[in-house]
Amino acid sequence: MAGKNQFWFMLVPLEVYVFCHISGVKFGEKVLLMATRKRYKYYVLDTNVLLHDPTSILNFQEHHVVIPMTVLEELDKIKVGKHSVAVEARQSIRLVDSLLENASPERIADGVAIKREKNKTKGTLSILLERSPQQPLLQNTSSDNKIINALLSLHQLRPNSGVILVSKDINMRLKARGCGIEAENYHSDQVLKDMTLLSKGYLEYENSFWDKIDKVETKHDNGRVIHKISLKFILDETFINQFIIDKQGFVGRIIEKDTRYIYLLDISHQQLLQKEVWGLKPRDIYQALALNLLLDPDIHLVNLNGSAGSGKTILALAAAIEQTLSHNRFRRIIATRSTRGLDEDIGFLPGTEAEKMEPWLGAITDNLEALHHDDESTHGSIDYILSKVPIQFKSLNYIRGRSFQYSYILIDEAQNLTPHQIKTIITRAGNNSKVVVLGNLAQIDTPYLDASSSGLTFMTERLKGFLHGGCIKLKAVPRSALAEYAETHL
Repeated sequence: MAGKNQFWFMLVPLEVYVFCHISGVKFGEKVLLMATRKRYKYYVLDTNVLLHDPTSILNFQEHHVVIPMTVLEELDKIKVGKHSVAVEARQSIRLVDSLLENASPERIADGVAIKREKNKTKGTLSILLERSPQQPLLQNTSSDNKIINALLSLHQLRPNSGVILVSKDINMRLKARGCGIEAENYHSDQVLKDMTLLSKGYLEYENSFWDKIDKVETKHDNGRVIHKISLKFILDETFINQFIIDKQGFVGRIIEKDTRYIYLLDISHQQLLQKEVWGLKPRDIYQALALNLLLDPDIHLVNLNGSAGSGKTILALAAAIEQTLSHNRFRRIIATRSTRGLDEDIGFLPGTEAEKMEPWLGAITDNLEALHHDDESTHGSIDYILSKVPIQFKSLNYIRGRSFQYSYILIDEAQNLTPHQIKTIITRAGNNSKVVVLGNLAQIDTPYLDASSSGLTFMTERLKGFLHGGCIKLKAVPRSALAEYAETHL
């Protein structure tokens, strides 16, 4: 039998032998079957991938995940501090440690099987030592060069296996390709490639929505008018809390859906536009739809996406004050935002956390002034609101690990958050709390993020159809004629 095993080893690629050694698979017919399947690839992760998503190690299925020693050294330098990048670094390090456990250096070099749910193993994790290739192409003067040289060494050791660099850094990927190493972006958290498919929160019809509806069942329920419509009449994707509007003035909101029908709540177009919230009236139907979600006590998460000046912040703030001061639905308003540089700069600003956050949350106070600009004393009105409604300015760093009850949580500039960060923040919402997320995908300032990988896009798609959530893409730019022209021409 030993001779047969030796014969199979000569025919089978080294990575299959390593896999069999780790997982306990016996040689023979099983190995021959595995040899005919696609070969497992080596995915080498850059530092920015682990900072972008600390759980990225688990997202490469049956393949080998490799972390260069240089990446661990960079994480070690970043892990100190309270800013969000340090938190992501610490989470990545802890995950690597838990997956490797007490494995010997030899096993770590070969690859430790990744334990998953129900004690199953799938894929491996290894640490890549920095062995220089036989002919180094780059001088080891930077971390990027060290990683690429280590990749070249791995490629020489595994010439028949796919060695792929995974990095959010475009220039890093270009350098790797220039050295003959395959490189790609991290795509596991990208839910959309074509951003035109991103949900707007409504279906808009140029003519009458009812033109193509041949049959409808309408019933009255406690003063509400509900239409039951077969899905065969609607070709577009539909989901709970999505609106249907047309140019004839019809407005409906999907409140229930099954495999065959949608149940559409008929809403008065005029009442929507006449709705006044803390002295503020919507300027168009899109703002009216946003207010409908913001004021609904059964909606716990609202996502407003729109260009600069479309009214995202002032709508959310007016709804927050109305529900907190007039209806006592919430006990406090928590305002926060993601701004590039905030994590590093807040520690150097003088004063308390609220005083440190105030310069970054000027949009909140500006809109508070706008809501009361017609009052006899604008500052007096603002002071009155601040005395009655506890508006707390919080840094994103201090939201982690907390639970907020009976709170209206307002997150501005959410386009600069990663999917992992947006999940961390939203899960802080406790009982009887509401989270309102605002953002503009055209104004992303965070390195290694784009519209397709932004946490705002991730949240919009993943929570689409959530029974207690809704989203609206605002269209108009009513801030000023200058703002509207600049948005489209600059």
